[in-house]
Amino acid sequence: MSGSNSSAPGSAASTPEPLSFAVHSLPDPRAAAQKAGRWKMLLVLALCAAPVVASYFTFYVIKPSGSAYGELITPTVDVPADLPLTDLQGQAVKAESLKGQWLLVAVQPSRCDAACERQLFVQRQLREMLGKERARVDKLWLIPDEGTPRAEVLAAVGQKGAEVTVLRVPADRLAGWLKPAQGRKLSEHFYVVDPMGRWMERAPGEPEPKKLQADLVKLLKASAGWDNPGR
Repeated sequence: MSGSNSSAPGSAASTPEPLSFAVHSLPDPRAAAQKAGRWKMLLVLALCAAPVVASYFTFYVIKPSGSAYGELITPTVDVPADLPLTDLQGQAVKAESLKGQWLLVAVQPSRCDAACERQLFVQRQLREMLGKERARVDKLWLIPDEGTPRAEVLAAVGQKGAEVTVLRVPADRLAGWLKPAQGRKLSEHFYVVDPMGRWMERAPGEPEPKKLQADLVKLLKASAGWDNPGR
């Protein structure tokens, strides 16, 4: 009797199968870093935009201290990037240069009559009425023709400390940005433009100064968290 444990003749020897390893793709650490970077960028953008959104929500929705005196423009209208502006010397001025400051805009022809002079005077007084906040508001006179105002008018609006930025713009192109109320002319209003170049309010050209001042104060207060004086 044999004590051998060998397999029976003719039977196939049992051969162990080699181990196989399933290879799974591992996450690329660079992709993870890029994803994290995108989230950080979005978070920063959200934090930057939050004060702007909050200020507009405050003014348009909550409307602190009563409703606006002027007519709020919803949605706001961005200044066209290709708006053809020139100074009185005929030099081109980029529309982008209007951004960075609140603007109180008057649209008057170069042949500035008595009504025009009154509006430019009120424009100056409104800014002065803002007190220490006036540095956050610029005065802009847009001329929709090719003429040049009288020397005495330019001297009045160019007084030191009360300067008005005077620019020419074709009337048809200006109409693509600012619009008067129905039945009115562009010259019969003030236009309020925010520091991002967005037209957002239209007010009477011969306003009750204290009421329009109150609107400007609300806007400046609501934007205090993100708007700084100067361009």
